[in-house]
Amino acid sequence: MNVKCLTPKHIIMRTRKTLFILSLTFIFPIMAKSQVKIQQTAGRDALGEFAPEFAHLNDDILFGEVWSRNDLLSLRDRSIVTVVSLMSQGLTDSSFKYHLESAKKNGVTRTEIAEILTHAAFYAGWPKAWAAFRMAKEVWDGDAESVAAGSAEAYAQTIFFPVGQPNDAYARYFTGQSYLASIVKEGVPVANVTFEPGCRNNWHIHKASKGGGQTLICVGGRGYYQEWGKAPVELLPGDAVHIPAGVKHWHGAAPDSWFSHLAVEVPGVETSNEWLEAVSDADYIKATTNKERNENDR
Repeated sequence: MNVKCLTPKHIIMRTRKTLFILSLTFIFPIMAKSQVKIQQTAGRDALGEFAPEFAHLNDDILFGEVWSRNDLLSLRDRSIVTVVSLMSQGLTDSSFKYHLESAKKNGVTRTEIAEILTHAAFYAGWPKAWAAFRMAKEVWDGDAESVAAGSAEAYAQTIFFPVGQPNDAYARYFTGQSYLASIVKEGVPVANVTFEPGCRNNWHIHKASKGGGQTLICVGGRGYYQEWGKAPVELLPGDAVHIPAGVKHWHGAAPDSWFSHLAVEVPGVETSNEWLEAVSDADYIKATTNKERNENDR
């Protein structure tokens, strides 16, 4: 782990994602992904009368049970496995297009599907890859390359912690839509806060007569943190920021990406939050347009 102090009280830490998630299992309770039940009727619609048992196996077993075990393997990962399996057999028909569309819906980006098919080409065969690319290009044509183009449900499949519900109670302190999921309620409170692309909270200060403050741990997407009068800091999964009490700051998503962070409340005396003015569009654009990442700050 590389650690560099930006100020005596402000630390940004870069960790490998794998080690980060493993370490969390010793600090926080393990949060299982909620299971999404898949409803499928294609088998019965096409073959319900001609082959009812096959229709049952397709709709109720393959999709109703296997695909529905997405708490064990995400829908996004299942889509990738299925697309590669069909491509390796040369089955680039309507069913292949359906699974490409499902992969897109489940959060696979244009850049990712191109890399997936390129990698698979060396094992499945070059002609099969060409056929797969023709159909994939139709499905992803014109899309943004970021997971930002997907829905909240698709993005949720790409992160370890739950996205939660719309953060309506604090909506007046945010520009854009945010979501909140409570992770730990007792002891040291921990919540996962998710921002849609372009969403950020207002300038605010964590107050305390002693101790207090907050620690942010990025767990998904790409976002920014900025203290008043200082340069913004880009946050990627595995990055962490400690915010001492009394520091005016804001944090939120990049314009083209979802962003999630764990918010860990630092124990203190007489703690409170002071919400201030919104981050103006001009200040937000200025803070997020420089996409060059300063590795010396990692």
